[in-house]
Amino acid sequence: MRAILSVSDKSGLTEFATELAGLGWEIFSTGGTKKALAGAGVPVHGISDITGFPEILDGRVKTLHPAVHSGLLARRDKPEHMAELEKQGLSTIDMVVVNLYPFVQTVSKPDVTLEDALENIDIGGPTMIRASAKNFPGVIIVTDPADYAMVIDKLRSGALSMDDRKMLAQKAFQHTAMYDTAISQYLWQGNEEFPENMTIALKKKYGLRYGENPHQAAAFYAEQRVGAGNNLGITNAEQLWGKALSYNNILDADAAWSAATDYAAPTVAIVKHTNSCGLASHDDVAEAYRRAFAGDPVSAFGGIVAVNRTLTAEMAEAMRGTFYEISIAPDYEPAALEILQKRKDLRILKAALPVAEAQTPLVYRRVKGGVLVQQADALPEDAVTLTTVTKRTPTAEEVADLLFAWRAVKHIKSNAIVLVKDRMILGMGAGQPNRVTSVDIAVKRAGDKARGSVMASDAMFPFNDSVMQAAAAGITAIVQPGGSIRDEDSVKAADENGIAMVFTGTRHFLH
Repeated sequence: MRAILSVSDKSGLTEFATELAGLGWEIFSTGGTKKALAGAGVPVHGISDITGFPEILDGRVKTLHPAVHSGLLARRDKPEHMAELEKQGLSTIDMVVVNLYPFVQTVSKPDVTLEDALENIDIGGPTMIRASAKNFPGVIIVTDPADYAMVIDKLRSGALSMDDRKMLAQKAFQHTAMYDTAISQYLWQGNEEFPENMTIALKKKYGLRYGENPHQAAAFYAEQRVGAGNNLGITNAEQLWGKALSYNNILDADAAWSAATDYAAPTVAIVKHTNSCGLASHDDVAEAYRRAFAGDPVSAFGGIVAVNRTLTAEMAEAMRGTFYEISIAPDYEPAALEILQKRKDLRILKAALPVAEAQTPLVYRRVKGGVLVQQADALPEDAVTLTTVTKRTPTAEEVADLLFAWRAVKHIKSNAIVLVKDRMILGMGAGQPNRVTSVDIAVKRAGDKARGSVMASDAMFPFNDSVMQAAAAGITAIVQPGGSIRDEDSVKAADENGIAMVFTGTRHFLH
C-alpha cells in the first residue's frame, strides 16, 4: 500500500505517518513535508521515486505526472485499468494526505505582493485531491488533520468503509472549493461590480442547540473572506465567561456590536431583538451606559450590552440589577470581569474593534431559491452632509444630536424613527408598516423627554403628518433623507412650527 503525504498544515503529521508506516504503508513525500518526516525518523521516499523525474521549476512541478495520476485514477474494479498500469510499469497509489498552501493567510498580510499571492496558489495539491476524491472507492483522501486518528483506527481494525471514504471525499472537494473561492475573491478585489458567478466559503464554528425556535436545527458558520482583516464582529469574538451562545444570542450580539462600533466616540448600545432600544455616547463609558439604559429600562431586560471601549468596573457596577444575556467589549478591566463573572447567566465576549477596509463588504440575504447581495450600509461619519431646508438652521447642539440620531437610525428596523437628546436615544419606533405609527411609538416611549429632542427618520416622509406629530411632541429638529414629491409640505409644516429640518440625500432602510 502506497501513500503520498504533502501538507502545509503539519499538525499531527509525524504521529500519523509513524502509525501509517507501522501498518506497513510505503510513504512518499515532497519538499518540506519529506524533510519533516525524515527528521522525525519516519521512513519516507521522494516523489521522484514514483515519477522517475526530478522536481523542477522551483518545485512548481512535482506531482503533475502520469505515474502519480495514473496510480490515483485507475479504477481497481476494472481489469483493463489494472492491466494497463502493469503494462506501463506503474502501481496504484492508495492514499493521499494533502492540505493546501495557506493562501488566505498570505494574501491577508498588509504588505503582500501579487507575486507572493500567485506563488501561494497550489496546483499539484488540488489536482491530487480532486483525482483521489473522484476515485474515492479506491483511494483514501485525507485533507483534515482532525481525521488522522479516525483513519488510523479504521486501518488498524481492517479498512475504511465506503461511507468513511465518501465522507473524506466530500470534505476533500469542499476543501478545494473553499480554496478556489479564496483565490477568486483575491483576484476580484478592487472591482466594485458584482461577478456573474459567486461562491461563498463558510466554515462551521459550532453547532447550536436550536435555531430561532426549538423545533429548528441550526449551526454557526464563519465566512472565509479574503481581505476581511479583523472586521468579523462577534464571529471571531473570544468568550470569556458563560454558557454557549444561542442562535438568537448571535443575531442580537452582532446587531449590538455593529451599533456600538459604528461610532468613533465612546458608545454603549443595548439591543433587544436586533434593535437598539438603548444607545448613547459619552466620554465616560459608565455614564454612556446609564444614558443608554435610561432610554428604555423595560426593554433592556434580557438584552445585549455592547461598548466600543474597555468595559470599566464602574460600568459593570452600573449594570447591576438588570438581567443581560451578553456583554461585548474590546477589553475589560480586571475588576469589571470580577463583577460580571458573578452573574451565572451572563455571557462575556471580547471582540476586536473593526478597522477600515479597502472595499465595502458584501451583505447576503437569503430568499427561497436565491440570495440577495448588496454592499453593507457603511457610510463613514464624515461622509454625511446635512442640508438645511427650513428657515431655521439647527443649533450646534442640535447638529450633534442629529448626526448621532442619523447614525442610530440605520441600526433599527424600518420604518425606523429615533428621538435623541444629548447623544442618547430617548424613544424609538421600529419595524412598523407605516412611519406614522413608528413616530407615535417613539414619542410615547420618550414621554415628556421628547420635548426639546431631535428626530431622525430612516427614509423620507411621504406626507407632513410625521412632522406634525413631532411638533405636537415638542421636537425641535428633524433629519431625514428627503426626496418625496411632497417634501415641500413637510418643510412648510416644520417652518410653521419652528422646527429645523435637514436632508441627507441618503436613506437607511433596514428590513
